[in-house]
Amino acid sequence: MKLSIETKININAQPEQVWKVFSDFKSYPDWNPFISKLEGKVIVNQHIFVKLPGMNFKPKVERFDPLENLTWKGKLFIKGLFDGRHYFQLIPEANGTTTFIHGEDFSGILVFLFKKNLLTEIKDGFNNMNKALKERVESNL
Repeated sequence: MKLSIETKININAQPEQVWKVFSDFKSYPDWNPFISKLEGKVIVNQHIFVKLPGMNFKPKVERFDPLENLTWKGKLFIKGLFDGRHYFQLIPEANGTTTFIHGEDFSGILVFLFKKNLLTEIKDGFNNMNKALKERVESNL
């Protein structure tokens, strides 16, 4: 089974300003209600440590393009059981703002068990992080 969640928010700032806050992983405990910790070297093909509400895991970074995106892929125990490709993307807009896209593509035989939670609590967590990022970026201008 597959399931995708994607959220978006428009931030009244240039991508450089958004990226500066988003990529300051050490400050996540200060403002991020969804990802309370992100540690390790964020380098393609390297594992990082991520702490979410009720879950710790070590996904592998798949893509890291400063000012543009970050993507990692994690799994529950073994590949194919419950996998998630989590992504963040910054899209510069002509009016000087930035669209921040935050999503995840889930796959595996256990996705159906978590579907309700993914579409409610996890999606709310994405939106809460997006709002907190917007607030932090715009208050620093």
